[in-house]
Amino acid sequence: MSENLVLPDEIPALRVFPQVKDTNPNGDIFGGWVMSQADLAGALCAHRLAGGRVVTVAVNTFLFKQPISVGDVVSFYSRPVRVGRTSITVDVQVYAERGEALDQVVKVTEATLTFVAVHPDGCKRELPASVRTI
Repeated sequence: MSENLVLPDEIPALRVFPQVKDTNPNGDIFGGWVMSQADLAGALCAHRLAGGRVVTVAVNTFLFKQPISVGDVVSFYSRPVRVGRTSITVDVQVYAERGEALDQVVKVTEATLTFVAVHPDGCKRELPASVRTI
């Protein structure tokens, strides 16, 4: 068993309470559900920086460290790690609060995703110059 961690001292991009419908045949939360939530958390970060619509173009890394269970409160923390001319790469760290009193914190997943800013018609667009200095 891993050591008990504390949640990062920042506001999560997303906090969810997975349901029974989100489980795989083994009773753990389905990996695809975790991936979709991480994509949402990363997209929210990229959308804010881009000042508009972004699309996922790559899942650079995705590491499942521990299973997530029904009853866990799952928090997704996202931050930009690279900003290009049209793309933003975002790091997403995922923690679960578990136990009867939600007093156990474990890191369950970490991922890096890349998003591209697009116009309403779906064509690439440049990011604002002020964002490209990150």
